[in-house]
Order: sequence, then C-alpha cells, then structure tokens
Amino acid sequence: MHNNVWPVLFDVHALDFETVQTQKPHDSTNSEVNTFVSQLLLHSLLFCCKLSELNPIPNMAQVRNKQVILRDYVSGFPKESDMNVVDSTIILNLPQGSNDVVLLKNLYLSCDPYLRIFMAKDTIAGLGGLTPGSPLTGLGVSKVVESGHPDYKKDDLVWGMTKWEEYSLVPAAQILFKIEHTDVPLSYYTGILGMPGMTAYAGFFEVGSPKKGENVFVSAASGAVGQLVGQFAKLHGCYVVGSAGSKEKVDLLKNKFGYDEAFNYKEEPDLNAALKRYFPEGIDIYFENVGGKTLDAVLLNMKLHGRIPVCGMISQYNLTQPEGVTNLAHIIYKRIRMEGFAVFEYYHLYTKFLEFMLPLIREGKVVYVEDIAEGLENGPAALVGLFSGQNVGKQVVVVAHE
Repeated sequence: MHNNVWPVLFDVHALDFETVQTQKPHDSTNSEVNTFVSQLLLHSLLFCCKLSELNPIPNMAQVRNKQVILRDYVSGFPKESDMNVVDSTIILNLPQGSNDVVLLKNLYLSCDPYLRIFMAKDTIAGLGGLTPGSPLTGLGVSKVVESGHPDYKKDDLVWGMTKWEEYSLVPAAQILFKIEHTDVPLSYYTGILGMPGMTAYAGFFEVGSPKKGENVFVSAASGAVGQLVGQFAKLHGCYVVGSAGSKEKVDLLKNKFGYDEAFNYKEEPDLNAALKRYFPEGIDIYFENVGGKTLDAVLLNMKLHGRIPVCGMISQYNLTQPEGVTNLAHIIYKRIRMEGFAVFEYYHLYTKFLEFMLPLIREGKVVYVEDIAEGLENGPAALVGLFSGQNVGKQVVVVAHE
C-alpha cells in the first residue's frame, strides 16, 4: 500500500471509503486530517484535468464506459434523479506520457452512507466534495487492465478508491491494497475484508477497548459494519444487543449474527425504556452508527467509564436542521469516553486484521450478508435505498463479474 494516500472513509464510513503529503495517519491532528482530505479531493480533480491533456495512443479502439454521474448537488434526502447513468467512451490503453497511473476495470463498488456527505454543495469544513457532471467516487474492487506503476501489473486484483464507472484511470496512490487471498468472494473486499470490516475491527477493538463480560449495544446493527461488531463482541465474550429497522433485520441479528437480543427501534416509542429493559445494569460500550434520538437515550443508560466509538450518524446526514442531543452532560457525570474515528487512521493494521479475519471466515465463525445490486444502472437506487433502510446487509453494486 502507498504510504501517501489515506482516503477518509466515513461510516464509516469514513472514506469509505479509501496524496499529496506523506504522513502516518495515526500521527495526524484533526486540522491535518481535514487539510489532507481536501488536498486528496483536489488532487483527484487535478489528476483528471491532467489526463485530458495527455495524448492518447493513436488508432486504438474506444469502448463504452458506462458511468454514474452526479447531476446536481444534493439537499435533504438523496433521490435517484440526483444522479444520471450515462454512456461515455474510453480507450483501453494508458495515455502516452502517463506515469504512476493505472487503468482499472471495476468489478464491485462499495455503496456507503459517507458518499452522501460529498454530494452536498456545502460539505463539512475542509472535506471538499464531488462536482456535478463528474462520476461518483468511492471504494471498489477492480482488475488492472494496464499499469504505469511498477507495483501493479495486468490482471492484478486491487481495492481502493475508484469511480462509479466501468473503467477508470486512477493515480496508483489511490489503490489501497492488492488482493492476495482469492479463496473468498471478491465482493468481500468491499465489505468484511475492506473498509467496513476494518471500521468494525478498529472501532470495536482499538477505540472501544472491550473486556470479556461487558454489555455492548450496536445501532444500525444489520448494516455493513454493525453485523460484524456484534459478532466480534460475542467472540470476545460480551453480551450484545442490536437495534434495526424491520422484523426481518431483527431476526437476522438474533438467528444469523448471534446477537443475544435485538429490537426494532421503530416499534419502541420510548427508547430509554427499551434500553433499560435490555440493559438493566447499563451499557459498557455503545457502537454509534445513527446519532440523534438513539444517542440521547443511550447516554442515559451508559455505565460509569463507558465507551462510545462514534462510527457514523446516518440519521442526521440528510437533515437540513440536525437533531439536538440533550443528555450530553452524562458524559461528564459518568466519565464516558466518546471518540470519533476514521478508518484510514487504522489501515496500518490491515495485515493484522486479515490474519484475524480470514480464519474466522474460512472456519465459518463469522458470517457476512451482502445485498447485491446488479449493474451500474441500479447504483443510484442502491445508494438512495441506504437512507430508508432498503438494504439488508452490506450494499454492493456489481459492475462486472471479471
């Protein structure tokens, strides 16, 4: 992996999702991280402009390159009409004079809530954003068609930052990792073996600091990250409860992912009472994915010295007026450690993570559910569906089956 790219992947979740300065991410300050992210997005835009100036190899045939384009900036809940699926063309050779560039055939795209943040005109300070008329950008699994970088060769499988299109020209620095283990589904590298898996691992073990026998609550528990956090907690000897938004998802939590208990938050008019029912002695670790009213109720039920790894707040992303949280004083009263984190600061642990995760997958000790959308043309609906709970498990967009 290149040391000079640490794309921010929020919800992670922090980007995803997956260049212009060299620094170890775990040494970064918040200011440096914000500067880095804006520089990364600017670098990507400048890279595209530079490519347009390069001369293509003459007499090479062009092929279709279907793309998902941001039609306009998004306000409120995203709609399919905020995106267009268009047919472009691309020459399947590197432009003359291009170095450190890789031509990719995209296979699987990771559909993640963080993408919504970058579709707004006014993004979080320092984070930059997407530009209307350009393809969506996110994490994906790809095959190398041609490489101008010595680390990559034709037919290598990789995962990292790419665009929502059939073929992409990307700086080699945007590739995060080569895929060495192919005895598992390649789509897993958008999920359990990719950014969501690393997010669950880092958030639970590195930020949450769990101890055997502790009480763990996970919101959005059937999603790409939540389904893994619950299984990690059980493997670690914890009592774990999850919340989700349908009976189907609640059944999945209890019968497939091994949660001790689970409930449908839509059927609980009083979340505080529900949490007291499931955690009469309180919560040691709350893995935060949703924010808003759920966070407010959780704060009332945290134990002394509890921990809250903040992975995301999906309930707030589409609100023009975010919900207030009224019980923050409990962080003081109970000496709670509430810590936001971004997965890119933990990618230096990826080898250790694979050593932990691959045996669990192969031995059937951890399971993973994917929600597959076939074809780029179904990408907009898949992305929009994340925000109304249409997906069951990790949402993946299949571009091509190799």
